[in-house]
Amino acid sequence: MAFGYGAGAYQQIRSHGGVESADPHGLITLLMDGALERLVTARGHMQRAEIGPKGELIGRCIEIIGGLRDALNHEVDTPLVGQLDQLYDYMSRRLLHANLRNDVGALDEVSTLLQKVRNSWVQVPLEARRPAGAAA
Repeated sequence: MAFGYGAGAYQQIRSHGGVESADPHGLITLLMDGALERLVTARGHMQRAEIGPKGELIGRCIEIIGGLRDALNHEVDTPLVGQLDQLYDYMSRRLLHANLRNDVGALDEVSTLLQKVRNSWVQVPLEARRPAGAAA
């Protein structure tokens, strides 16, 4: 699973533990959790007009979302892949806007969207998480 420019985001998530034993599904969940944590913290920095830390955290969120986008398997024949690709692109653009305009509403919008994706992601049944042809 290649994360492209989101590889740095993966390394940041390592500090939360569990990465070494996580399966690909779990790694995606950890990335989403890391982005959501950073969005909450960035929101606080934004409200306190702490520009440097706010920008750094939003930048990391953009990297994580880029990693999630890079991890999409476009060979799977489902419209969901394209829809997620567009959603991740939209989230990245909204985060850039939030950073440039100090727009708390845009941060909250991305947090809500990412939380919905995460909630759906963790509901994927265990048997559907295995690659085709993999042994149980």
